[in-house]
Amino acid sequence: MARNTNFLLGFGERLTEPITGPRRNPGTKQLPYTIEEARRRLQPQVERVATEAADLPDSACPRDETVASVVLHPEFLAKSYYPGGLFQRVGLRAVGSRPTQIVPQAWAKKTDPTRSPTTEVFLAGKREAFANWADELEENLQQPEELVRLESLHLPQPNERIRHVSESAENRLLEVALHASESAASQYILAAFQDYLEELGIYGLFDKRIYAGGLCFLPVHAPAESVEDMARFSFLRVARELPTLRPIDPDPFVRGAVPGFRVNLPEQGPIDPELRVAVFDGGIANDELLPWATAIDCEDVGQAPQGYSDHGDAVTSALLFGNLHPDVAPSRPYSYVDHYRVIDDKVSDPLELFDVLARIQQVLSTRRYQFFSLSLGPDLPIEDDEVHVWTSVLDDYLSDGRTLATLAVGNNGDGDRASGNARIQVPSDCVNALAVGASDRVEAGWRRASYSAVGPGRSPGVVKPDIVTFGGSPLQPFHVLDSSDVTRPVCGTSFASPSAMRMALGIRAYLGSRLDPLALKALLIHCAEPLEHPRRDVGWGAIPHELEEIVTCGPGEARVLYQGELTPAKFLRAHLPFPDRELKGLVTIKATFCFASDVDPQDPGSYTRSGLDVWFRPHSEKFANDDTVHAKTRPFFRAGDFDTERELRTDAHKWETVLSNSIRMQARGLHEPVFDVHYNARSSGGPNTAADKVRYALVITVSAPRVNDLYDQVVRTYAGQLQALTPVVEIPLLGGQ
Repeated sequence: MARNTNFLLGFGERLTEPITGPRRNPGTKQLPYTIEEARRRLQPQVERVATEAADLPDSACPRDETVASVVLHPEFLAKSYYPGGLFQRVGLRAVGSRPTQIVPQAWAKKTDPTRSPTTEVFLAGKREAFANWADELEENLQQPEELVRLESLHLPQPNERIRHVSESAENRLLEVALHASESAASQYILAAFQDYLEELGIYGLFDKRIYAGGLCFLPVHAPAESVEDMARFSFLRVARELPTLRPIDPDPFVRGAVPGFRVNLPEQGPIDPELRVAVFDGGIANDELLPWATAIDCEDVGQAPQGYSDHGDAVTSALLFGNLHPDVAPSRPYSYVDHYRVIDDKVSDPLELFDVLARIQQVLSTRRYQFFSLSLGPDLPIEDDEVHVWTSVLDDYLSDGRTLATLAVGNNGDGDRASGNARIQVPSDCVNALAVGASDRVEAGWRRASYSAVGPGRSPGVVKPDIVTFGGSPLQPFHVLDSSDVTRPVCGTSFASPSAMRMALGIRAYLGSRLDPLALKALLIHCAEPLEHPRRDVGWGAIPHELEEIVTCGPGEARVLYQGELTPAKFLRAHLPFPDRELKGLVTIKATFCFASDVDPQDPGSYTRSGLDVWFRPHSEKFANDDTVHAKTRPFFRAGDFDTERELRTDAHKWETVLSNSIRMQARGLHEPVFDVHYNARSSGGPNTAADKVRYALVITVSAPRVNDLYDQVVRTYAGQLQALTPVVEIPLLGGQ
């Protein structure tokens, strides 16, 4: 590589500083109802809940407790309006929530109410507490203002809790989620549920239970006639048919259609022998991979199923070598691979879904990996109002931002979109992972591969897949190493996912440990190009196939990486990398924020506990009339960037873990531009005063076509602060194909 290469600039965090945030004047909140109107509306509803709760079997109410559902008014969704004080006052506690949409009876706007997104909160408490609340409302005692924030209240019925259960099977294997955490304080719920199942003649596999946040997931064998009675258990959140693992066929579209070819594998070890990535799949059978990959059977895994090692070989080959090409010798792998076989000969048994996840959990809990890739999961498209246990467990592991995971989105993209069957599959809805879809070719003119699952994701996490990269197609297959030194043509998101991980590992091997996993995620997303393709098809776009496009800056361009931590409720000012000389012509600014967040699996609509408010202030000498301290703002990251055909909450975008956008402005409108960042913290939709700091990565690219030496100007202006991230090792061949 030429000596005058303009490498990615690092240590952008040196251009940040804490600031005092702008003053906020929330004004007076207009109310949709008076307190008296709210009392009259809610009293019969609370009374009905108390009556229906009293009719429940005692065995369905652990410690005489039940769970009711309260729907918040759509105008009170911000965390500051969460009616936690009211819930506590009447002796109830929130155990979860989920998003929903309603037409409220009235609202404060001067228009007729329309269908709007809101939140359904699940409240647990003694049956007596609901009866006392109903009496209090009837007696017209003094009520708090929070009462007007409630739109409706009811006791969930069995049909609301039963999802996607076949009516044909006499004995059903179901996945049940309970409002019960792993804490000792929740164990009475599990004990009561076990007794309740025995009473109904239902067999629960409690030894396979898995906890995620405030939920407990376990499989149960239930006779068809007993399912509805089971769903009367107060703390049951949802019961659905247990899906199987995704069918693993490594080359369903191109088998025999395209010939393979011979390759000469490299003789050296990986570029960075300190790097090690975990793969969870069907095992390795090809000895040609063993110089760089270690085959490991998980502790309790049974016999290897026939053919699944073919998929494991292909996934490992894609991670080590990328897409093999007949005219290009395979380059040295960037890292070692630990390939864990998590699948055994019980693969057709739906219970394997719990066993495989437990094996992955066991590995991740005993050995800390900075990188892992997953090309399997439940054969189940995501839902908007429930988070699956696979997603919850992986998001929790990734919540500290110290691990990068690439997850295949699934090969169901040619299914029916209207029904949701083409949507990304669990667990690629993880907000802390990199969900990878597939493109159909390497060169220009690429499109989403027809099989690649589509978005949108759940909110938060709307932009899914995060990225796409080449995964093969019938006309241009992805070539992996087969037996001996011959290739095999395949295609699928199973190979796009490890291929994307390979690109991240290449950046890390090339630039060293100065880049943490969150920075690698931000760089891949930042450099992705969507072209004109819909966001629901390709997410932020297709990542480059050459490392140079990520780790170097082109003419008239400067790219800077910021890495650091954000403190709850504090403001951070990030100065954009602008030279001290005045620029000319049009200037393009592209920025990508990535951060990791703790999650609340029991609250899908408020899933992420962390969110960012970001203000862009383009000109330090231009002020709004009402603020003489902070410069005037201009929209940069907008809610509209995340809108889909589904209506979103007005503040939902701030809870996304990835924000990325670009704007173009005249240079004269830019002077000492900054981003002011405010870290919001919440827990279960309400305020969180005990939140920890969160890790973040920010990538900013400034482009000015009329300023060829922009990079040099930025380097001179920030001498002693920014530093070029030059290679720490020599790489003979850069590339990601």
